[in-house]
Formats: sequence, C-alpha cells, structure tokens
Amino acid sequence: MPAPVRLFLETTYHPGFRYGGWGVARDVAGVVTGQAGGERNTTASRLDLMALIAALDGLPPGPVEVHSASAGLIGAARILAAPPGADSPSDDLDLWAKALKLAQGRVLAVKPAAKAPGAPSAFLAAWAEVGQDKAKAKGLFSAAIPKPNLAKLVLP
Repeated sequence: MPAPVRLFLETTYHPGFRYGGWGVARDVAGVVTGQAGGERNTTASRLDLMALIAALDGLPPGPVEVHSASAGLIGAARILAAPPGADSPSDDLDLWAKALKLAQGRVLAVKPAAKAPGAPSAFLAAWAEVGQDKAKAKGLFSAAIPKPNLAKLVLP
C-alpha cells in the first residue's frame, strides 16, 4: 500500500467583515507543494470547504491524512471521511458537492494538529492571513506558495 498523502490545512476568518483566508500544504511522496487563498463576503465554513477542495484537487489515488489545528476544518474533514449519508450538510451545497466528489473513493484519516510556533499550523495560518489580506483588497484569491517559502516548512 502506498504511503498516505499528507495534507496540512489552516484557515482564518474575520466575522465582523465576513472575509477570510486559507493555507494548504500537500506532501505527496516527499514532494511538498502549497497554496493560499481567500474570499470576501463569505463564512468560516465556506473557507474550510475551499481549503479542503484546494488540498484534495488533483491528488493521486490512495489514502489521505488530513492534519489541522482548526476545529472547523477537522469537522468538515470528518464529514468527508464518514460513510455516505452519515452527516448531511445543509449549507454550502455547491462546495460540499465538489469536496465529496474529490474525496470519493479515498480513505481519509483526520489527525488534529498542535497549534504551536514552528509547527505546520503556524506556517499555514500565516499564509491564510496573506490570503485573507489579498481577498479583502481584491476579492476571490488563490495562488501557489512559493517554493523558497515552502522550503522553510518543517513537516512532522
């Protein structure tokens, strides 16, 4: 059985102004890639789904580990990992449909992560803030995290 793909995700959200961002790092067979994004006029749960969709999009088949310190992301990932029909979401059905399609046929293991300085969660929270700032100024935003920055990320 192949080694699981490891996904590291974090989001940030400003409820007063309804904008936020997300950061994702993917470890696929030792190759680490990352992406950050954000949106304005949104909700925290939509941002969680956007992060999961960005993380799952284009992954090779096989088992997936989802690491996050965010309770919302952990909850959304657990719904994706559950058997069909176990928990039916009622909001954001457009994003849930995309996320469920990308998770289909995969075994997802959800692993809560520590929110500590130097941990992947801190690195990705900083990139989520970058996505939030870009989205606040320009609207929907998504871009790759530059490779020199990813080189600083230490995965457990």
